[in-house]
Amino acid sequence: MHDGLTGLPNRKLLIVRTEEALAEARGAEKRSAAGRAAKRGPVAIRPARRGAPPEERDQRAGLFLLDLDRFKEVNDTLGHPTGDRLLQLVAHRLTHSVRPGDLVARLGGDEFAVLLPSVRDEAAAREVAARLRAALGEPVRLDGMSFDLEASVGIALFPDHAPDFELLLQRADVAMYNAKEGRTGVEVYSPANDRNSPERLTMLGDLRRAIDRSELELFYQPKVSLRDGQLVGMEALLRWRHPDKGLLEPEAFLSIAEQTYLMRSITHHVVEAALAQTAAWWREDLAVQVAVNASGRDLLDTGLTETIEEGLLARGLPAAALQLEITERILMNEPAYASDTVAKLAELGIPLSLDDFGTGYSSLVRLKRLPVEEIKIDSSFVGRLAESTDDAVIVRSIVDLVRTLGLRSVAEGVEDPQTARMLREMGCDAAQGWHFGRPMDADTATDWLRRNVQRAPEPAA
Repeated sequence: MHDGLTGLPNRKLLIVRTEEALAEARGAEKRSAAGRAAKRGPVAIRPARRGAPPEERDQRAGLFLLDLDRFKEVNDTLGHPTGDRLLQLVAHRLTHSVRPGDLVARLGGDEFAVLLPSVRDEAAAREVAARLRAALGEPVRLDGMSFDLEASVGIALFPDHAPDFELLLQRADVAMYNAKEGRTGVEVYSPANDRNSPERLTMLGDLRRAIDRSELELFYQPKVSLRDGQLVGMEALLRWRHPDKGLLEPEAFLSIAEQTYLMRSITHHVVEAALAQTAAWWREDLAVQVAVNASGRDLLDTGLTETIEEGLLARGLPAAALQLEITERILMNEPAYASDTVAKLAELGIPLSLDDFGTGYSSLVRLKRLPVEEIKIDSSFVGRLAESTDDAVIVRSIVDLVRTLGLRSVAEGVEDPQTARMLREMGCDAAQGWHFGRPMDADTATDWLRRNVQRAPEPAA
């Protein structure tokens, strides 16, 4: 329930306290309405006025999302230990700047949340936010250096902007992004500045229900050794069997989900489904490693490791049975790279695969420190091997680099035998693509494994 670095409440406790505050606000609203009705009788009264008794005032709750500006520069310049001390200082200043009863939580990285269980109106919420920014703005001196801190704050109010925690947090996130983009410091949620169209919000609502209705499904695509054709592993790929739009691929919905806290629920659902299918295959003596994709937000989720560890133990699977694929771009996100989740995954023995390699700007120092066992070469290079000399040079260079680091290279998007042959000649270890097998639902993938995986011999009687 608490963050290990700062001692602040974490996301779990924030959810609990926010739900309690919203329930209290709803109850107060009902009591206020009942009180007004009892007093009114047959005669109408004036609307609630400023300074009116509590039963005549509307009850609001506020949720702030606060993000430190340019925190990455501090980490890069002074190092992570200093960055951690800075986060502890921020936590101290925030908790001593809020009102009694307000709650400060750390969501991960340099992102904090502040819950106001009761707030009069938007102006009062802005006053609290201004006080928080003023407290953070006091000069900081660490390691002989003095520098100023700034933060962007997004505000969302109940019931004005959202009826529940999830939407309240999403809209505080929108307001915070607007504050950061406009360099205004503090912004209150405004529908006019929300880039989420009605269609996107409808999609999010449908997606939220899709998890409960088991409409999200995993397909599996094989990764095959280019040396001997043996199976290296299976990648779990998410699909949505939408009741109206049919089978949707991730591009149609994940980009929306990744911008919200719904992504956490989806990732946990994918991990559980992948582990269940992996266990079923292992029971058939089809000992295959299954890879699932993780986003940068996932690597800031301290509950992810717990879900994986409990899932493995419950099914009697070794840590190597599951692999997490992260994109190269995540290496540019300092909080995600330096998160406790990555360290705990390494301790647990969960191998990482670096996806879409060649499309970002990796630091080789970071790459060596991560528990990575394979590098996946992006299909944008692989698909043009036979046509582009430049792409062939890039792929060969990546293959050589990966071999030097002692890792496995996997080429994505291999769709024809000529490309497979060229990759084999370059020394690429494995490949994935339609040439070897298209994404298959669980039943089809099981049949494919039965035909293509060599089972261990039965022990002699």
